[in-house]
Amino acid sequence: MSSLPADFLEALPKAELHVHLEGTLEPSLKIELARRNGHPLQSMTSEDISAGYLFHDLPSFLALYYEGVELLQTEQDFYDLCFAYLKKAASQNVLYTEMFFDPQLHTRRGIAFKTVISGITRARKEAEQAFGIHSQLIMCFIREMSTESADETFTQAVPYLSDIIGVGLDSDEKGNPPAKFAHVFQRARDAGLHLTMHCDLDQENTHEHIRQALEDLGSERLDHGLNILEAPDLVRQARARNIPFTVCPFPNDVIRPGSNAKDIRALLDAGLTVTINSDDPGYMKGVYMTQALEMARIGADLTADELVTISRNAFSAAWIGDRERAGYLAALDRFAHQYGLAVPA
Repeated sequence: MSSLPADFLEALPKAELHVHLEGTLEPSLKIELARRNGHPLQSMTSEDISAGYLFHDLPSFLALYYEGVELLQTEQDFYDLCFAYLKKAASQNVLYTEMFFDPQLHTRRGIAFKTVISGITRARKEAEQAFGIHSQLIMCFIREMSTESADETFTQAVPYLSDIIGVGLDSDEKGNPPAKFAHVFQRARDAGLHLTMHCDLDQENTHEHIRQALEDLGSERLDHGLNILEAPDLVRQARARNIPFTVCPFPNDVIRPGSNAKDIRALLDAGLTVTINSDDPGYMKGVYMTQALEMARIGADLTADELVTISRNAFSAAWIGDRERAGYLAALDRFAHQYGLAVPA
């Protein structure tokens, strides 16, 4: 395996397209929120909390994730959550990020949609001023909740659509195919929003879910999506449409050990558009973007040129204007030139 300069991955200009805001909740902030809101967790230590982060599949992870969501109650809580993530991301030279958020997990607890998005939006604006990181929001629908709940959530979001760039689909996939949410995704498309959908690793009926996402609902990306490698017809379709894959090395390696060595390399060899992302770093041993890229590099034996290409894929796939994209790509080209790597003509 070839080595890289010590500062290469940290200095690499990055875009992150697959990170769940609620999943960035660090143990230390959990304790702070627990003390603020009178939750029993306040008596625990960060080490105790981290030691409990054991999962082996999607349902066991979601149990941890949903437990942490309960700590988020006020606009200030959502502000603190978002600002902390953006500060950390900016410290790793993430220039741009699109963050998933799950409003249904909060509104079903009686927290107003306005409370959630107001705290997040304020943090986004202040973090951009403080750290120069630009961010946008992708509102996800919870698969195991009803279609009526998804529709109601979209209606609640309508006054705030200027703060939302796209919609996604996440959480428990079993028995909850993309087609279940066709109506609300059409509402989002009609409102001018972008579409993306989770197709998590090794789920029931995964190939049919990928097909529905691509063909029936017109998803512009696939979040995770590694099982597409077992369906050559879907691979051909994704390659022809240049569908970006938002791959997350840490959970993939937990659920299917060795997947980074096998699957990331296979995606690249198949000519698919790969991006690397953190997913839920607060619950995944603090694996943010730099660490996720390092996991991918080691697992798939990525070269420096491939790492730059993966970063270029993310900026190219980002839901931003051409002028902003050109600025990020120019920064990436300057970085590549500095390290003696190929720069596109």
